[in-house]
Amino acid sequence: MVFSSITFLFFFLPLTLVLCRLIRPVSWQNAVLLLASAIFYAWGEPRFVPVLAASIAFSYFCGNYIARSDGRARKLWLIVGVLLNLALLVVFKYANFIVDNYNLLADAAGVRLFHLAPIPLALGVSFFVFHGISYLVDIYRREASPARDLASVALYISMFPQLVAGPIVRYSTIDQHIRRRLLSPGRCSYGWKLLVIGLAQKVLIADQVALIADAAWLPATLNALNIGQAWLGLSAYTLQIYFDFAGYSNMAIGIGMMLGFGFPRNFRFPYVARSVTEFWRRWHISLSAWFRDYVYVPLGGNRSGTLQTCRNLLIVFVLCGFWHGASWTFLVWGLHHGVFLIAERTLLKRALGAAPAWLRHAYLLLVVMTGWVWFRSDSMDQAMQMFGILSGVLAQSGDALLFRNAVNPLTVSAVLAGVLFALDLPRRLIGAISTHLPAMPANPASRVTSELALFSLLVVALSFVASGAYSPFLYFRF
Repeated sequence: MVFSSITFLFFFLPLTLVLCRLIRPVSWQNAVLLLASAIFYAWGEPRFVPVLAASIAFSYFCGNYIARSDGRARKLWLIVGVLLNLALLVVFKYANFIVDNYNLLADAAGVRLFHLAPIPLALGVSFFVFHGISYLVDIYRREASPARDLASVALYISMFPQLVAGPIVRYSTIDQHIRRRLLSPGRCSYGWKLLVIGLAQKVLIADQVALIADAAWLPATLNALNIGQAWLGLSAYTLQIYFDFAGYSNMAIGIGMMLGFGFPRNFRFPYVARSVTEFWRRWHISLSAWFRDYVYVPLGGNRSGTLQTCRNLLIVFVLCGFWHGASWTFLVWGLHHGVFLIAERTLLKRALGAAPAWLRHAYLLLVVMTGWVWFRSDSMDQAMQMFGILSGVLAQSGDALLFRNAVNPLTVSAVLAGVLFALDLPRRLIGAISTHLPAMPANPASRVTSELALFSLLVVALSFVASGAYSPFLYFRF
């Protein structure tokens, strides 16, 4: 089930919210949410419900044994729980990739090949496995207490707003909300606003610029793109992936607030950053925090000198790239960011510190956009072909009919709107103007205007939902 669908917006979500409002006590609300989450997950992928259930069971029982044990036994149960969760990730995400690459080497060496039938990617496995691992590690570190019952762990891991694409939430963050929730009108109102904004980001910007981005990466189109079209296609994808994922995150956080939960912020205008280091403090914040707390810091972080720090950064970003997908292109994307992060700590540190702000911002956008080439491409060959066109080496005639058809007034308007909002220009402009105006008392009319604007945005977004085709969120792939 997709957030930006008629079924979810008009039936599933309203019914869940109403039931959680009417039913008391909180344990019954949790039962409703658990049932709703199971239906949400099983709606499109019922065959993977046992995979989700296995992760929940591994996390609950191993977490209890960790809490009851001491010394080596405590560490042993942590290792068992983490390995069981990782086994699910490996089987349902990386098994075919591992076997395919083994067979390439085996064939070259004349060794017997290994046959494995295609294993489909389990929906949301990257996210619910990471939730399970963080639950176990936090109990081991005594930063969280084990859940009182299996239902609490099941609700934490499978809660539908953040189940299939995050944000990645620590158990200690929502433990108290599982046991006791305060549903205030103010929180519900703010959550509703985030939901509407996220929906608009998805259907009014991401889905529209996707038409240009998808057309640019079609194999037939790549053979005809000129340099300008290639950069427009890359710019469209740069906006698509941001507004698609930020839209999902805002909707998830908003729904969580309306249900009485507090999820962490996942994006903070990453494209206004002026370095790759700053970019990762603003992009997919919950994932960055997960890798920092559970991989980078345990490896030693930046406590053991420059060489070890660079090694740790490279390991983290190789894993981060591979987490996104079982493909060499994702691995190279992770290396791309890791190398620039290392360069900013060593070779580029002084130059970036002395450079003007506009130049640092241009540098960041160039690094991130070229990184998205690896991320979007289906193969290394396709990525190299796109780089060749972007650089002008392989630029073609520009007679790409599918691409030119995708560039229409609606999609171009979405690109322009995306640039404005990705760079936070409307709020910056309003802030700059307000600093030169005298202080004005609070005006009730402005609140009414704001609510009307939000309602209008909702109507327009819903009209696109009603008339559009099925469009899953990009991070459902991961």
